[in-house]
Amino acid sequence: MKYISTRGAAPVLEFDDVLLAGLARDGGLYVPETWPQFSQADIRDLRGLTFAQIAVRVMKPFIGDTIPEDDFAAIVEDAYAQFDHTAIAPIKQLGPDRWLLELFHGPTLSFKDYALQVVGRLFDYVLKARGERVTIIGATSGDTGSAAIEACRDRDAIDIFILHPEGRVSDVQRRQMTTVMSPNVHNVAIEGNFDDCQDIVKAAFSDTAFRDRYGLSAVNSINWARIMVQIAYYFATAVALGAPDRKITFAVPTGNFGNVFAAYGAREMGLDIPRLIIGSNSNDILTRFITGGVMETAPVVPTLSPSMDIQISSNFERLLFDLYDRDGAELASVMDSFRKHGTVDFGDERWNKMRALFSGHRMDDTETKRQIKRIYEETGEMLDPHGVIGYVAGETLCDTSECAFVGVATAHPAKFPDAVEEATGVRPQLPPRLADLMEREERYDVLEGDVEAVKELVAARVASA
Repeated sequence: MKYISTRGAAPVLEFDDVLLAGLARDGGLYVPETWPQFSQADIRDLRGLTFAQIAVRVMKPFIGDTIPEDDFAAIVEDAYAQFDHTAIAPIKQLGPDRWLLELFHGPTLSFKDYALQVVGRLFDYVLKARGERVTIIGATSGDTGSAAIEACRDRDAIDIFILHPEGRVSDVQRRQMTTVMSPNVHNVAIEGNFDDCQDIVKAAFSDTAFRDRYGLSAVNSINWARIMVQIAYYFATAVALGAPDRKITFAVPTGNFGNVFAAYGAREMGLDIPRLIIGSNSNDILTRFITGGVMETAPVVPTLSPSMDIQISSNFERLLFDLYDRDGAELASVMDSFRKHGTVDFGDERWNKMRALFSGHRMDDTETKRQIKRIYEETGEMLDPHGVIGYVAGETLCDTSECAFVGVATAHPAKFPDAVEEATGVRPQLPPRLADLMEREERYDVLEGDVEAVKELVAARVASA
């Protein structure tokens, strides 16, 4: 399997090089040259396998011969061994043809664990084989940071710097990052919003001299390996619910577009997914685009669902690459214009292609709390402010007479206890292993939203590669 950049001007790489590269040198995102194909018979053969076994089969075509199959299977088994549910990603029925996929049973109670526990081990494996060291720089709107830190802490060949927007993540989200005292972990609060953090990361990667000197790499969803692992749980869920003999629609709370793009990837590989539903909070750039045909940024509004407080959805570029018939040069020009002007019209033909598959639904904070309360009273299930948006988007836009829908619950409700308690009157509790989180010592730096300040910090903390 070879990988190409969405901007069309970066070297074609194999999987292990893409894993370590993160962002392509031309500023684009890596995608596979072609999507692997699973026939209906291939999908039926996944029935009866464990979650880890399904994940290995789904991911192996993306890895090719870069990692021996037995070694890769051991990496995946080890990654999921510490999850606190035997199903790894359990599915609950909340109504007729209405299901909830719980993606919060990993170490940091977020869907990011499902990919990053694998990706951290892949980094370790490849770096040891090469005798190399990397510096990971990532931006988080809440959950990626803690999951990345948990996956990379205490690893000899990795230093990790995670940027979060100061005051714009929940206390639990922040403390899951800042209470990790491992010497290779560096937390940075940026005075700004998530898009500012993300821009700093991209600017650091664009400085090729700095990138090469410190061996920069990425573990957020600009890294293809993240998307690859996430595709696996869509296969596992669909098979558990009857695929390929049953159509499944997924409703996904969406900020940076990586999780729903993984569902798109599963569809391209052969799953029968008639629709993909995007749930947005007040930062609804994607829903506005689906509705009106023009993508236009607006000021980021802090909400009860901070992981979705985003205006520039990086992974949307991967979908656009397909919509532009994989013309990297044309897409690069369009994306440069969008960043310059904050608005872009991709044309009616591409808009209509997207609308044929994607739908969007928006909820503000008032509606989010109302729906958390309603679902808790009707089903006994307590949803966090992100998962509830995905589930209600599915309820609103999916015709269950045509297919089942699965709402994707991306975080444990105890990560957002204040919002959930205000909605339901019940305060969700952290698992016992995190019960003392709010008493632990914190350690982090606060910096201006400036790439040079971050580069200086990296230079001070890390020896040149």
